Amino acid sequence: MSDIEKVKKLRESTGAGFKDCNLAIKETKGDLEKAIEILRIKGISKASKKMSRDAKEGVVVVSGDDTKTSVIEVNCETDFVAKNEDFISFVKELSELNNENNSNIEILKAAIMKNGQTVDDNLVALIAKIGEKITIGKAKTIQNFDGINNHYLHTVVKDNVAKLAVMVSLDTKDDSENVKTFSKQLSMHIAASNPLALESSSIDQAIIDKEQELVTEELKNLGKPEDIAKKISLGKMNKFKEENALLTQAWVMEPKKKVQDVLKELSITDLKIKEFYRIKIGE
Repeated sequence: MSDIEKVKKLRESTGAGFKDCNLAIKETKGDLEKAIEILRIKGISKASKKMSRDAKEGVVVVSGDDTKTSVIEVNCETDFVAKNEDFISFVKELSELNNENNSNIEILKAAIMKNGQTVDDNLVALIAKIGEKITIGKAKTIQNFDGINNHYLHTVVKDNVAKLAVMVSLDTKDDSENVKTFSKQLSMHIAASNPLALESSSIDQAIIDKEQELVTEELKNLGKPEDIAKKISLGKMNKFKEENALLTQAWVMEPKKKVQDVLKELSITDLKIKEFYRIKIGE
């Protein structure tokens, strides 16, 4: 992790300013834990209540069409700035450029905007004008020439600018209204249910291991006999995987059914969920 990344992380965890965080990182030669201690000793860190909140504000912006859709996250310090007209104008143009450049952030930063200046130069000018730190966060492009893409925005700020966005890509030759309706409903389901992967076998092993660790610790604290603890642990882990894999989640619109049941009921033989992406400010 570079010093700049450490400064960013330190700012997020303590709420202290850039200058103070930068000095603390230099003073501790990059040791984050020691840097946090230094800031606390100096009284620079904010109150614990504020420290426990996620400091990120900003928006996510979606651009594209049925075959190529992109989303980009732009962060700022306050929600007030996230609704600023200059900020909104910048992120909307940025989103179009992001779609053109397939979410390649390095290429995007050097791309030329309508005023003839690069994205990076415009970003610096916007920061100077507004007086808050503004950063380009995550970005993702989904392409599909053998099916259909759809998206859903939640807590819309303006037009294609929101606080939460979901993109869904379906593989199928069927372009009926039924498929389009399903793709929109699926996007809404993902927004609400936040699946970790399409199938349980695709959930990141690190996440599985962490959950297993928490379950084991919980059962240990309850003093369960080893044989019973193993059975309970297996059940809890199977439930965790089921509830966090998209296909086996309870369908938000009709919870007695699973997503895979709804998919099957459409009776479209070549219909498959190819890919999905969910991004929310503050997560």
